[in-house]
Amino acid sequence: MLVMRPAQLSDLAEVRRLAVNSPIGVTSLPDDEESLRDKIVASDASFSAEVSFNGEESYFFVLEDTASGKLAGCSGIVASAGYSEPFYSFRNETFVHASRSLGIHNKIHVLSLCHDLTGNSLLTSFFIDQHLKSSDYAELTSRSRLLFMAAHPERFADAVVVEIVGYSDEHSESPFWDAVGRNFFDMSYAEAERISGLKSRTFLAELMPHYPIYVPLLPDSAQEVMGQVHPSVQVTFDILMREGFETDHYIDIFDGGPSLHARTSGIRSIAQSRLAPVRIAEAGKGGRPYLVSNGQLQDFRALVTELDWVPGKPVNLPAAVADALGVGEGASVRLVAV
Repeated sequence: MLVMRPAQLSDLAEVRRLAVNSPIGVTSLPDDEESLRDKIVASDASFSAEVSFNGEESYFFVLEDTASGKLAGCSGIVASAGYSEPFYSFRNETFVHASRSLGIHNKIHVLSLCHDLTGNSLLTSFFIDQHLKSSDYAELTSRSRLLFMAAHPERFADAVVVEIVGYSDEHSESPFWDAVGRNFFDMSYAEAERISGLKSRTFLAELMPHYPIYVPLLPDSAQEVMGQVHPSVQVTFDILMREGFETDHYIDIFDGGPSLHARTSGIRSIAQSRLAPVRIAEAGKGGRPYLVSNGQLQDFRALVTELDWVPGKPVNLPAAVADALGVGEGASVRLVAV
């Protein structure tokens, strides 16, 4: 059985393996043992903390095969993006250049460096093993953290943002970085992402141009990849779009990938999930897959299972499923359809 739960220090070696296999642009999963250790320690402290508003907390979850103890995926949440330093993005804007006497009226697409998204909660660190990408476990890995947010709304902001890895080729070259960032830093896209993963994006972002970048002046190769998604993360992009996230306004300052944004209350897994009391019994036949989670903090658990459930009624959970969730007869679980 595959179950999502908070990461523990004993997971470090397995988390490192996931990080090695993750795409270059997933800077929240650096291939560095010390950084990953710090990430798990900070997450553990966040789960244990008494919190009444979104602050510097970060939550890191792993998908564990309970039979083997191996990890098959991970995902995370930062309670408040840019809590200790600005969270930078490029904002898509339109400038108007007009001259009445010459009869000219031009609308020009520009990118403006901003930190509009500072203070939003941030979904990070998504990765799942290749053989599970097309399965319901990808939904579980991405959306179980949304069920956690639904259970603990006081810990998170009223809006959520996600940075999706942008396009880079088989040689890890990013046309957008080459056209923009590389002019200010004598390093490759891969090196810039590595440094920002180990340290922070802020110190690089603050050296980026603070004046608008006129998009028509960029090479066609850079313009064409703005807002494009790296094939390796298309699965999570599609999941989040179905959840109600929008892509229109912001892109990543390094690779030009889309920055998704949504009101927390409007996210599908939060708005449509429901609480139901547990009845220990066989689930029945003719059901459909549901994501199911308990309402705990340090002992949070979530899984995907087939259920024949009628909203407003108790939910029948087989004993093995209830045990994996750490719930008993009469306890409440949160459910949302896959």
